[in-house]
Order: sequence, then C-alpha cells, then structure tokens
Amino acid sequence: MIRIDDLHFTYPGGTQALDGVSLEVPEGSFLAVMGANGSGKSTLLKHINGLLLAQSGAVTVAGLEVGRKNFDEVNRAVGFVFQDPNDQIFAPTVRDDICYGPRNLGLPDEEVERRLTLVAAQVAIGDLLDRPIHHLSHGQKKRLSIAGVLAMEPRVLVLDEPTASLDPMGERRLMRLLLELNRQGMTIVMATHDVDLVPLYARQVCLLRGGRLAVAGGLREVFSDQELIERCHLRLPRISYLFEMIPDVEELPLTVGMARHKLEELLERGELG
Repeated sequence: MIRIDDLHFTYPGGTQALDGVSLEVPEGSFLAVMGANGSGKSTLLKHINGLLLAQSGAVTVAGLEVGRKNFDEVNRAVGFVFQDPNDQIFAPTVRDDICYGPRNLGLPDEEVERRLTLVAAQVAIGDLLDRPIHHLSHGQKKRLSIAGVLAMEPRVLVLDEPTASLDPMGERRLMRLLLELNRQGMTIVMATHDVDLVPLYARQVCLLRGGRLAVAGGLREVFSDQELIERCHLRLPRISYLFEMIPDVEELPLTVGMARHKLEELLERGELG
C-alpha cells in the first residue's frame, strides 16, 4: 500500500529530518512509527499524503507516486489526522465539519448525508452534530477530526500522536476505533512514542533515530532488542521490566495479557517459587 524509497528531507535552515528512509507498508497493516521527539516521525507521515514532497527519493501510495501531479488522488486515498485537532477542524458545527470534504467533492446530498450518518456513528458523536465546535472537549474534537477524514472514505489513515492529551477513557475509545477500522481492512499508520500502548494495537513497528530508520518489523522482532530500543531514546513496555526479575525468561512479555500467559507457563513448569 505504501512504499518509501531512500527518502531525504531537509527543512529550510539546514535541519535534516529524514536521511535515506526506505519502508514498505502492506495493505491492511497497523503500523506504529516510533522514535524520540525530533526523530522524524511527523516529517515521515507528512510525506505519505503529500503535505511534504520528497527532495530526494520517492513515496508511492496504492501505486500512485506522491507529488504535485497526483496530489488530489493521493489525498483521496490517504486521510491525515493532525496531533492537534484545532489545526484541522474549522466549520461552525460538527455536522458542517464532517460534511465539508464530501461536499467539496461535489457529491450529491444523499451521499453526503449517508457518509455523515455512517462516520458519526463510527466515532460516537451522533448526538453532537448540531453542537458548535468551540463547545467540544478535546477528546470530542479529536473524534471529530477523525470523522471528517473518514467521510472522505480513504484507504489509508495516517495519525500523528493520536492519543496526545487524551484522558485514559478517551485514549481507549480512540484506539478501539482505530483497531476496528483496521479489522475492516483500512491501513493504519500511527506516529507515537507510547511504548505501553503500541503492543496492544499495532502489528508492525518501525523505529526512527535521527532521521534514519533504525529497524522495522513485527512487534516481537522490534521489541526483542532492548539495547536498540534504548538507543532510540525509548524503553520497553513497563510490564516487560517486571519480568527482568525472573531468571531465564528469554522473551519478555509486552502486554498484561502476554504476562499472564507467561506466568501460567512458568507456574505449570514449576519454575516460580
């Protein structure tokens, strides 16, 4: 679905944000892009839908090269959700904001209404349609920003730090929504540095360090290299460190569910006091 080949990007002023990044994202993936602040996560994401254009290298989405020539088609294929929803929503009411994109495509009123009803139900804001956007909580604004993108019916959803500033319930609600969209076939690419959250939802991970790709692969493959994780200024999930106190545990669990399963195995084998 997404192919990135030897991507380089330097901001005005000389800050090199990406230095030869190459990455493939299969259709239907749930990819977490991780790294410390300044590692290039947001810059990489903005190249996927053409908010930034490659200075060297290439990006293709669904067979389309991301560039000025294909800008409209790429933007219909890739929905981008900013970290701060105030950078994205602007219409007077929730209803107007969701409908803006489909109306701008020139779709008939019946189709606009169908999409409005569908995405409002998906993100659980059907009771807020007539509310002014400045009367929304941060979590409600976040869900509205996603609804506006989903109304365009993209094949890929790209999110920059989607859980930033959300309370625990808002975080859980949002991540369950993304998981359900992924199960329905949508490709999800999410930038985050929340290492406790990633193993619960993502299936693939890539780590950026200083604008370079440090590693990309499955959860177990990436999180098995603790030294690399720490060199990228991240850490293992907290549950993993608990198991460092238990001798001879080769594969550290990444979630509470994995930890419970591992403890049951150790108990059955009589390896715990």
